[in-house]
Amino acid sequence: MSEPSANPLLTLGYDIPFDRIRGEHVEPAVHALLADARARLDALVAEPGPRTFDNTLGALERVTEKLDFVVGVVGHLESTATTPELRAAYSAVQPPVSEFFSSIALSEGVWNAIKAYAETDEAKALTGTKKRLLEKTLADFRRSGADLDPAGKKRLAEIEVELAQLTLRYAQNVLDATNAFELVIDDREKLAGLPEGAVEAAWASAEAKGRTGYRFTLQAPSYLPVMTYLDDRSIRERMYRGYTTRGSAEPWDNRKIVRRILELRREKARVLGYATFADLVLEDRMAKNGGAARRFVETLRDKTATWFERENADLAAFRRELEGPDAPALEPWDVSYYAEKLRKARYDFDEEALRPYFPADRALEGAFAIASRLYDVRIEPLPEAPVWHPNVRVYRVLEADGRQSAAFYVDLWPRETKRDGAWMQGLVTGVWSGDAKGAHLEVLAANITPPLGDRPALLNHREVETLFHEFGHLMHHASSQVEVRTLAGTNVAWDFVELPSQIMENWCWEREALDLFAHHYQTNQTLPADLLERMRAARTFRAANAMMRQLGFAEVDLALHIDWDGERDGDPVEYGRRILERYSPVPLPADHAMIAAFTHLFASPVGYAAGYYSYKWAEVLDADAFSRFKREGLFSREVGEAFRSEILARGDSEDPMVLYRRFMGREPTLEALLERDGLVASGTAAAV
Repeated sequence: MSEPSANPLLTLGYDIPFDRIRGEHVEPAVHALLADARARLDALVAEPGPRTFDNTLGALERVTEKLDFVVGVVGHLESTATTPELRAAYSAVQPPVSEFFSSIALSEGVWNAIKAYAETDEAKALTGTKKRLLEKTLADFRRSGADLDPAGKKRLAEIEVELAQLTLRYAQNVLDATNAFELVIDDREKLAGLPEGAVEAAWASAEAKGRTGYRFTLQAPSYLPVMTYLDDRSIRERMYRGYTTRGSAEPWDNRKIVRRILELRREKARVLGYATFADLVLEDRMAKNGGAARRFVETLRDKTATWFERENADLAAFRRELEGPDAPALEPWDVSYYAEKLRKARYDFDEEALRPYFPADRALEGAFAIASRLYDVRIEPLPEAPVWHPNVRVYRVLEADGRQSAAFYVDLWPRETKRDGAWMQGLVTGVWSGDAKGAHLEVLAANITPPLGDRPALLNHREVETLFHEFGHLMHHASSQVEVRTLAGTNVAWDFVELPSQIMENWCWEREALDLFAHHYQTNQTLPADLLERMRAARTFRAANAMMRQLGFAEVDLALHIDWDGERDGDPVEYGRRILERYSPVPLPADHAMIAAFTHLFASPVGYAAGYYSYKWAEVLDADAFSRFKREGLFSREVGEAFRSEILARGDSEDPMVLYRRFMGREPTLEALLERDGLVASGTAAAV
């Protein structure tokens, strides 16, 4: 065991020594910081003087600051560079950390201190961010059980601890199940249809594992090309079943874990006086309750249903055109394959033709260049910073006055020690007060197509959108100018947090923006006009299916957290499959178990649970808000500054609808999204 003085987690600052942090450091550091946080909490309660903002709400902010930082850093490493030692240590500290955080809102002394402060003249005179902090703190404490009797508080604390343990185990099972799957193909002829880049990557993957042949995994850069292009139907089926059954069988079976998580969430809501878990978690979001979220999903579903049926009939007819009137019905592992063939036939567009124009480094530089034009910032490398993996790069954001407002890490390539997907995580949220302007620190992580041999990483357009999406989250965090840490950065309502990320994807479709970075990696030629035209024409191809897929995820999420009853409805994984099938273009197989690997819902105590609708909600906001850029100038500094100052910089310092109205001059409508997706005639606006 390391001596405390040698433990890098106990002396963390802005320059994090990722290269020195080990699993053995986690438990001693966290237990020391828990002791420090408890002492701070006791001092807050014992404060002898009159209640003030600083010794009450300010002190409460400071109680968890160091602990939050360290747990965030360790959680980040567990997601990007896990080891058996780190995983074991992180699992070991989850219960005491969860128990402590739960205990804050359940502490009668802390609650009495906050209520006493709320009655002071100073509190009643608060304005702006400090007033919002007081109001939100009072509401959060009540929503966290501060008014419960001792038995209720005890049970709530037990629920929080168990949820922390179960959700961590769920996430680890998904990672392990994903890594356990591999499919090695010896015969090159069986890979007909697969793009050459995907074939080469499969060969390199096999070589790296000491195998002969072509190795495929469930990581997105390997899985998606197979499902989209590979002619061999049996291989597509094996990959599909491998992907959709992750976490549903021993030794990584999440079925019982999902059931227990749902039971605990329902019990938590009822202990706190809410009808459903959705009502509990959405009270502080834009939707306000589960019913409103469901009505939103139903509205979009109703507006999409006819288009959805038409698209699916078209695809089935196209297969019959290719294979004759007796062609079999489409199966789930056929849909992407035939859809890509139909898209190519209808629009003469092959997405793989775009890859040479999207080298990853240039795409990232394109996001930087767009931020520079919109927000008058400069982004440059920081080559000397310690990192957790050799592939990680570090940059800093410089404002027009030369001040460094943020630094960030970029980790793009998949590996077995890193969880799947793409995300942005804030590590340090700088607090602004008077002349003090704290710098932010964040991580942009993804799992996109890696470089191969001497060839750079060449991305498809969807991967470029992913990069821009996460960079949008990053600029949200990096632009924060809020004086309260817990209301700063991306600490906003979950149905608002995707607006800054999703709006960035729009620039990936605009000629003026693409010319900044979409250059052929060998010739430096910009994206040809005819290829761009075909890409844009294909943008709305099967848009109703894309819409219904997301609405299906949203509906199954809401159904699990509003309707599901274990005694009546049985296995939640099977229950979820039945719901998802209503949003699927074809029937789903009986072993489909997507819910067992739906990390958005079950990899943390709350996460996107009862909130997956947020993606579509924010898509409505982003399409609507981008209409102002389209109208006033794609790179308008005036509009960019307005978006940054009214949305990105404000965090949760004001109600998100107030911020949105200030930027747009009105509330959002569905029109822009439906028009962008080609799902409605123009001129028929509908309110969100």
